[in-house]
Amino acid sequence: MPKVGLLALVDMDGTLCDYHGAMSRGLAALRGEDEAAPSEHDERPWIRARRELIRHQPGWWRELPRLERGFEVLAELQARRFEVHVLTKGPEAATSAWTEKLEWCQRQLPGVPVTITMDKGLVYGKVLVDDYPPYVQRWLAWRPRGRVIMPAQPWNEGFSHPNVLRYDGDNLEEVRMVLDQICADD
Repeated sequence: MPKVGLLALVDMDGTLCDYHGAMSRGLAALRGEDEAAPSEHDERPWIRARRELIRHQPGWWRELPRLERGFEVLAELQARRFEVHVLTKGPEAATSAWTEKLEWCQRQLPGVPVTITMDKGLVYGKVLVDDYPPYVQRWLAWRPRGRVIMPAQPWNEGFSHPNVLRYDGDNLEEVRMVLDQICADD
């Protein structure tokens, strides 16, 4: 049984599931034979349209592969009896993703509550596990004592905040120490 008040929020895309890898594979499948691979943040109109096409494929969100690094942090939270909730942003342009994200969670994390929101900063928790700096900053703006475990990704390299620990797969002991401290403070 989870401890009362120890609420941990865990992101999906880039944390528990491999959105970016799946998107890269989808874009590669749509690339012309003489076309260079687009960068992660390529905003040319035809690349944006391809991303939308990929995201709107039935089952795309539901079939995203797991990211084991995120599941490692999840296991540490559960071992300390945190009440774990998935907290994920619902994309405005792909409303079917809301349903498929829930289905993904029900299959991968049975019994774990899911919150799909447009603004993660509005959701309370003691700990946030999230890979995306803007969402982390928004969440921390409302909870200056909150702690964040940030699974390492190329887009968060160099991000720094005193309440954020970047987890790269080699510093699990540091993650444990942060979580143990939260438990001791509670």
